[in-house]
Amino acid sequence: MQDVQNSPADVSMSIDRVGINNFKLPIVVSDKAQGRQHTVALVDMGVDLPAAFKGTHMSRFVEALENWNEDLSYATIKNLLRDVKERLQARKAYARFSFPYFMRKRSPVSGASMLMGHECVWAGELVDGKPDILLAVEVPVMTVCPCSKAISDEGAHSQRALLRISVREKGFVWIEDFIEIAEASGSSPVYPLLKREDEKSVTERSFANPCFVEDVVRNAAHRLEKHPQLSWFKVEVESLESIHAHNAFACIERTLP
Repeated sequence: MQDVQNSPADVSMSIDRVGINNFKLPIVVSDKAQGRQHTVALVDMGVDLPAAFKGTHMSRFVEALENWNEDLSYATIKNLLRDVKERLQARKAYARFSFPYFMRKRSPVSGASMLMGHECVWAGELVDGKPDILLAVEVPVMTVCPCSKAISDEGAHSQRALLRISVREKGFVWIEDFIEIAEASGSSPVYPLLKREDEKSVTERSFANPCFVEDVVRNAAHRLEKHPQLSWFKVEVESLESIHAHNAFACIERTLP
């Protein structure tokens, strides 16, 4: 049969990345408490395409996933990228796995237990045989405004903030490490289940620990700098402001020795 993809392109222009996205796939990730955790990822995959070719072979991305070990890690993503690069005879290969990761969280006073999901991403690119792989985690926290607390006769405005931590690793890391770092960096963690005694505790502790978005990003970055298995990190904090018609954000990015 005619191989239309390998025919000349109507417009001779190279494409930076072409492939498939939003492909649902069951995966397994390392779980610090249970050993392994089953979840479902949305997968994006792509390669570069030289100007001479009309199209890429989309089915080969799915074939690569079918033959791939479903345990998701730095090493298995690197192997997948190499396989995709070879199958499509490309110079660059890209893959992104977006998935929810669940941790069981206990309320601070009642001990009520419930699973809480966190959005995570493993993403990697292979260029001329060199892998660049990132792990990213998004974690919600609560913040109380120090300024509002200082100037108000009663109360202070509080809101949820999102911490997005991205890392390059130089050794094995646990997703839980970064969730814990994020939760320790705001006024209070966010909980999936709270009884009245828990709400009292969370409110009082958070108002005793007010944080600007600048405080949160510095707290997280300070903790990330001490992590022994990181070569680079980026932490972004977005405060979903409750009394302002805008959000506030802060970002720190560092390369580590």
